[in-house]
Amino acid sequence: MPRWLNFSAPKDPASSDVAGVIAPPPLLLLLAVLLGLLLDWLLPAYMLSVMLSFGTRLLLGLELMAAGVALVTMAERAFRAAGTEVRPWRPSTAVVSTDVFAYMRNPMYVGGTAALLGLAVLLASDWMVVMTVVMAVVLHFGVVLREERYLAAKFGAPYVRYLQAVPRYGLAF
Repeated sequence: MPRWLNFSAPKDPASSDVAGVIAPPPLLLLLAVLLGLLLDWLLPAYMLSVMLSFGTRLLLGLELMAAGVALVTMAERAFRAAGTEVRPWRPSTAVVSTDVFAYMRNPMYVGGTAALLGLAVLLASDWMVVMTVVMAVVLHFGVVLREERYLAAKFGAPYVRYLQAVPRYGLAF
């Protein structure tokens, strides 16, 4: 199998320089879309199409998608400017705490989730909204928390200070 297709967690995380995420986040997003559409076909609910007019769904869906893509793009540019890896299953070489990362630690995941929610609204896909919530939980526990442990172990005090200073998803709770 080509190395770029190997998304599995390392056998011994202590000896490997990767976060050990359970799956690539874009794959989780795609899975949410496909499962949502399948469930819409099998068990249609029609909640969004009844609650929101087509014009409202179009406007709200496109706004959410645009905001999500913008966040992902800004985060990717910040990673590339810092010379570190964008893909979380590859080794990180720097802590990025500037640009959009000064306001939230996970703008790519917030952006991807917003874009997915926008697509769900645009398509009036009730089950895709449900799958967005499920995907967000899987993303949190299977990707974000693993990345945080990996980055704290790799970068130590500078990353821990960053954890304490910047909210995970842009909201301070």
